[in-house]
Amino acid sequence: MTDLSKYRNIGIFAHVDAGKTTTTERILKLTGKIHKTGEVHDGEATTDFMEQEAERGITIQSAATSCEWDGHRMNIIDTPGHVDFTIEVYRSLKVLDGGVGVFCGSGGVEPQSETNWRYANDSEVARVIFVNKLDRMGADFYRVVKQVEDVLGANPLVMVLPIGIEDDFKGVVDLLSRKAYVWDDSGLPENFTVEEPPAEMADAIEEWREKLIETAVEQDDELMEQYLEGEEPSVDDIKRCIRKGTIALDFFPTYCGSAFKNKGIQLVLDAVVDFLPDPTEVKPQPETDEEGNETGEFAIVDPAKPLRALAFKIMDDRFGALTFIRIYSGKLNKGDTVLNTFTGKTERIGRIVEMHADERIELNGAQAGDIVAVIGMKNVQTGHTLCDPKAPATLEPMVFPDPVISIAVAPKDKGASEKLGIAIGKMIQEDPSFRVETDEDSGETILKGMGELHLDIKIDILKRTHGVEVDVGKPQVAYRETITQRIEDSYTHKKQTGGSGQFAKIDYVVEPGEAGSGYEFESKVTGGNIPREFWPAVSKGFELSMEKGVLAGYPCLDFKVVLMDGGYHPVDSSAVAYELAARAAYRQTMPKAGAQLMEPIMKVDVFTPEDHVGDVIGDLNRRRGMIQGQEAGTTGVRIKAEAPLSDMFGYIGDLRTMTSGRGQFSMEFSHYAPCPKNVADEVIKETLERNAKK
Repeated sequence: MTDLSKYRNIGIFAHVDAGKTTTTERILKLTGKIHKTGEVHDGEATTDFMEQEAERGITIQSAATSCEWDGHRMNIIDTPGHVDFTIEVYRSLKVLDGGVGVFCGSGGVEPQSETNWRYANDSEVARVIFVNKLDRMGADFYRVVKQVEDVLGANPLVMVLPIGIEDDFKGVVDLLSRKAYVWDDSGLPENFTVEEPPAEMADAIEEWREKLIETAVEQDDELMEQYLEGEEPSVDDIKRCIRKGTIALDFFPTYCGSAFKNKGIQLVLDAVVDFLPDPTEVKPQPETDEEGNETGEFAIVDPAKPLRALAFKIMDDRFGALTFIRIYSGKLNKGDTVLNTFTGKTERIGRIVEMHADERIELNGAQAGDIVAVIGMKNVQTGHTLCDPKAPATLEPMVFPDPVISIAVAPKDKGASEKLGIAIGKMIQEDPSFRVETDEDSGETILKGMGELHLDIKIDILKRTHGVEVDVGKPQVAYRETITQRIEDSYTHKKQTGGSGQFAKIDYVVEPGEAGSGYEFESKVTGGNIPREFWPAVSKGFELSMEKGVLAGYPCLDFKVVLMDGGYHPVDSSAVAYELAARAAYRQTMPKAGAQLMEPIMKVDVFTPEDHVGDVIGDLNRRRGMIQGQEAGTTGVRIKAEAPLSDMFGYIGDLRTMTSGRGQFSMEFSHYAPCPKNVADEVIKETLERNAKK
């Protein structure tokens, strides 16, 4: 039985470019040293590691690696920084117990870091903050701390102060022990000395130390009283309070350093061990039924309980498909049969491996709190629950957002279509928010995803990883249709051929629903005019029809059908007749109900230097964007807006041109909204022409 209190499942999350990979890499170096004596990697390792990564287009570090520090086992999970992969971020957060948020010392809190921070708050993940790149020009630790307060609305608990800044950055002062950790210029993390802090920093150290203790003792009333009486608590007591507050998300211990120069990482690792929760200290995962309703049961972290595990990432590598699994309760042994609640099929567990820095260790089994990879699973996708066949339960329902953008692709080489099919099959397994359809009429392969970048990357993976070159069509937006008027109507379906005929009469109302309500059906039939057993058939007829709208054939959403009355024939009426009646009724009524085209609206968050604000806002207005607000930061202005997806194609290029390469933005789907008439007419005309060509 392993001691779970010595486990830390953590993720490192940050904005693209804040130095996430370098930090992970350094942690592995530091901890790997403990395993591999004498092998000191030269400073070149990072760069070639990145080049390789760039060449092959895949992360060479696995999704989860394990290492040891101070007698504790850490499972570090890689989380993506980009918003197009929100699903991935969500999934990774679900299996983490704590995290390290990395911020750039000069860039501070960037748009993307805000999104990831918000997700981590939603998932209630305790974090420590690491302000990286303090050796860069323009780095300012105190400014980033202030940004964390203002922009993220979080409470950073400053644990260390930097000694020197930019080129003069030498090390940090640990506020609790009042000791300075100073690194030399060799770039080796172990070459540091612990000394007395510089005399000129004495006032700042005392000021921040007082702040630190005041915030920490709020977690314990007794200590607080002692402190107010002038008695300083012991360091162990303070650490205990910090741990309690960190797990409760009251504050986030904040550290700083430079990952690239190997300064300050040890203290962050100590903080992970000291302050982040172990698997037993986090709220247990609720179990749900197939529909996604909570059953009131929880997957308690206990090896003796039935097995509950979540597949959170799938990777393809030279050994076959690796499925990364977090085990919440129970045990998983080699040769076990487990049930996948999503498919309802059982699978046998072949090889279980754990990743250690850069090697794999074969395991015979694993248990609650572990994160391992299983080789060779057949039908498991990201987000599927694996459990004990005798006591099934689901950990999370599979809910994926609908894709908002699609592109048509065709292989450049005609002979590569089979290869394309296999490659796409693997990619769907890895990322469930990515969908693929084949257009029946034209035979084109249509890729659907969450944003332009999402699809760009997918095409890149096709090319690099799978060696399939494709021609790419123009991006298409996933429009929807809806209705705007209430219409009462009636339809009678009669068919008389030899033998029994078909008869169904329905009187109904079609009315617009609330935004986001989807399709609703209600029956107000009384007195048995339509027997109850036929109601579902009417509903099904309307529901099947909504796949194709009446304007341009886009799916129809947000409307309600109320069945008022109707008629039936004792011999000729059947479920099929009512379903056909409903389908014909849909085609009859929808064009009269003020059909309207709906377009996907995206939440856009733009960051721009001050001198270009006017251009950026003007450009967003041209793109039919609605400006929601703007706030000035230290390095520029953040503009929040909502804009239709159709006008946001190629935005990154235009933004870079307007802001001389300094602008950044992130975008995620918000909702569907009515499309203005002139735009709608264009879209309908285009769509109809496109369909006519097929």
